[in-house]
Amino acid sequence: MQFDDDADLDTSEVQDVRGSRIPGGRATVGGGIAGLIALLIGLFFGVGPDQLGLSSSNDQPAATSSSLAQVQQTCRKGSDANAQEDCRMVAVVNSVQAFWTQEFARRSGTYTRSPTVFFSNQVGTACGAATSAVGPFYCPGDRKVYLDLGFFDDLRTKFGSTGGPFAQAYVVAHEYGHHVQDLMGTLGRSQDGVTGANSNSVKVELQTDCYAGVWAHHATTTKDPSTGRPLITSLTDADIRDGLDAAAAVGDDRIQEKFQGRVTPETWTHGSAQQRQQWFYQGYSSGDMARCNTFR
Repeated sequence: MQFDDDADLDTSEVQDVRGSRIPGGRATVGGGIAGLIALLIGLFFGVGPDQLGLSSSNDQPAATSSSLAQVQQTCRKGSDANAQEDCRMVAVVNSVQAFWTQEFARRSGTYTRSPTVFFSNQVGTACGAATSAVGPFYCPGDRKVYLDLGFFDDLRTKFGSTGGPFAQAYVVAHEYGHHVQDLMGTLGRSQDGVTGANSNSVKVELQTDCYAGVWAHHATTTKDPSTGRPLITSLTDADIRDGLDAAAAVGDDRIQEKFQGRVTPETWTHGSAQQRQQWFYQGYSSGDMARCNTFR
């Protein structure tokens, strides 16, 4: 996965609050066993941490920022994205949102851009307070994606993914799939409290895997507004395999087998490893979001 060295990165799409203290109430879930349980329940859940019972306050604290502290200073060009992980995530956010802006316009719609918040350890959101144990998530209350970059190490060491730059890009693209669902009015289908292999929660998650694949299909042809050239210049078969491997690593069956020693489909919220791979590849091979209707 390579980026155009000369492209200008738009750091306004990322809020970097790493190292800042959480405002308002403090999250009640920490690391260790409790963190693993939270991951089992909440990984890529697509809703705010209040839905997972992670907030100990009724307040709705907003994330504080230090003027995009780190990324604004160091992530300026595509060459920075080719060299640094946090800059790569800025570039992925830019590419994903450029694609959805153009796709919504092609369909006579309007895409509203959503910031990604980089945080460390814990963060306050419009959906409540959360710790890194929740994994990446999208908060519909403030329409922001929240990401602790340390999760990518967990993806390899705890979940057995091969990792790689595109595995990370898949995670980001998946979360923006939830934002697309929010704009289209389908995200709320996951809020009925029902779990299981055929639940709306699973269907919502599989649809966002498909949307991530749709973006990947178009990633090397989506033009960056600042240059008129694609921001992503190369995406190889090996990159796609890394994305598929990451999708499988966070399948409900894989996670349950690893952390609780048995598979319980009646508690699934995201779908099996095979389903997640299938729907990501459906989006990637077709490039058509209309092929992502998991609710049929």
